[in-house]
Amino acid sequence: MSIVTVQLGQCGNQIGFEVFDALFNDSHCSRGLCSKRENEAYQASCKERFFSEEENGVPVARAVLVDMEPKVINQTLSKAACSGRWKYGQHSCFCQKQGSGNNWAYGYSVHGPRHEESIMNLIRKEVEKCESLSGFFIIMSMAGGTGSGLGAFVTQNLQDQYSSALKMNQIIWPYGTGEVIVQNYNSILTLSHLYRSSDALLVHENDAVHKICVKLMNIKQVSFCDINQVLAHQLGSVFQPTYSGEGLFHYRRNPLGDLMENLVPHPEFKMLGVRNIPQMSENSLAYSTFTWAGLLKHLRQMLISNAKMEEGIDWQVRPPLSGLPPLGKMSVNKETHFNTSIANLVILRGKDVQSADVGAFKDPALYTSWLEPVHAFSVWKTQRAFRKYEKSAALVSNSQSLVKPLDMIVGKAWNMFASRAYLHQYTKFGIEEEDFLDSFTLLEQVIASYCNL
Repeated sequence: MSIVTVQLGQCGNQIGFEVFDALFNDSHCSRGLCSKRENEAYQASCKERFFSEEENGVPVARAVLVDMEPKVINQTLSKAACSGRWKYGQHSCFCQKQGSGNNWAYGYSVHGPRHEESIMNLIRKEVEKCESLSGFFIIMSMAGGTGSGLGAFVTQNLQDQYSSALKMNQIIWPYGTGEVIVQNYNSILTLSHLYRSSDALLVHENDAVHKICVKLMNIKQVSFCDINQVLAHQLGSVFQPTYSGEGLFHYRRNPLGDLMENLVPHPEFKMLGVRNIPQMSENSLAYSTFTWAGLLKHLRQMLISNAKMEEGIDWQVRPPLSGLPPLGKMSVNKETHFNTSIANLVILRGKDVQSADVGAFKDPALYTSWLEPVHAFSVWKTQRAFRKYEKSAALVSNSQSLVKPLDMIVGKAWNMFASRAYLHQYTKFGIEEEDFLDSFTLLEQVIASYCNL
C-alpha cells in the first residue's frame, strides 16, 4: 500500500526532500547485510510505499509540495533532480508569490480557502496513481504561518474528503528560545486543530534534534540541513519495510495502518515520539560495535527516563515497583519523573535480529494500568540493516514525554493571550478570541489525560 506525502511550507519541504533521499539511498544501499533476493524484496516494498516509476526508469516521489513562496520549492525540486537517482513529479507542486508572514490565521483563513481547490486537485491526482492508498503523511512545522495554518486547513480537508484514509502529521516543535514571536499562538492553534482532524501526531522537538547533532554527530556549527538529515534518518528507521510477523519473511503492506493500530488505542492520546539508537558520525561508527542486549538496555532507559538520545541518560529513574506506595500522578514540574507509556513499538533492523530479546519492554510497570503489555507493546523486525548500521533500533512511543513541552507552550501562549498581545493580527483574519479559548481548553484536557496515566 502507498503513502502520499504532503510537504507544507519551508520546513515541510526541506524535511520532505531529506526523507525521500534517505529512503531511496537506504533501499539502494549495497551494505544491507542480507541476500540479494531479500534486498530486492525490501527495495520493492519501499518503492511501493513512497515512489512510483517513471517511464525512463527514474523513481518519482509520491508527494505533493505546497508553499506560498516559490524559493524553497524550486530549491527542493532542483536538489532532487540533480541527484539523478529520484525526482519529484512535474506537476506535483503548488506555490504562490506571497507567504503567510508567520501568521497562522493568514495561512488557515486566507491561503487555505483561496487555494483549496488547486491543492486538493494535486493531492487527488497523486492518490489516483496509487494502486492502494495506506494514507497521508503530512510534514509541517508549528511555528510559522504556511506549514502550521495551511497545514491545519489541508489536514481538515483530507479528513473531510478521505475520511477512511489514515492521516499522520509529522510536526516540528519550535525551539524553546523562539524563532518567531507568535510561535506559541501558532503552535496551540495548530495542535488543537490537528487533534480534531489527524489520526496521529509524530512530534520532533528542534531542541532535542539539535542536541543529537552536537553531541552524537559531533557537528560544530549545526545547520537546518543537519537537523533535517537526523529527522530523515529517524523517520526512515520507522517507515522502511519490516517483516509482517515473527518468523514470517514477507514485508508489511500497510505501514500507516499498522503504526496506528499499535500506537493509538484511544483518540484522546495521539502524540507520538521517536528515539533511535545508535546514532553517530561515520568516524565514530568505524570504531564501534553493538550488541542487541546493550542497545535495548539503553533504549528502554531512554524511554523510562524520557531521554531523547543515549548520551546523558538518567540511570536513576526506575519503574515503580509493585508493592511499594505509588509515587502519585505525574506533575508537569517534576524534574526526574518516570515516563509512563500507553503504547510502544520497537523496530529492530540488522544482523542476528531474531536473537534480540525485547522482554524488558513487556514489563507492566512501564504502561498505564488500563492496557495490558500484550496490547501495549509491539516489535517489528527485519534482518536487512538500515543505512550504515549493522544493528539499529528505533522506538516509537505514545507516552507522557511531550507533557512538559506542551504545558510550557500552552503556558506561554496563555500569558500572551491574557495580556492580549498580538491578538489583532489573528482577529483581522477571522480567528476570534473564542477560537483561542477552544484551543486552550482542548490542549489542557490533553495534558490532564496524559498526566493521569
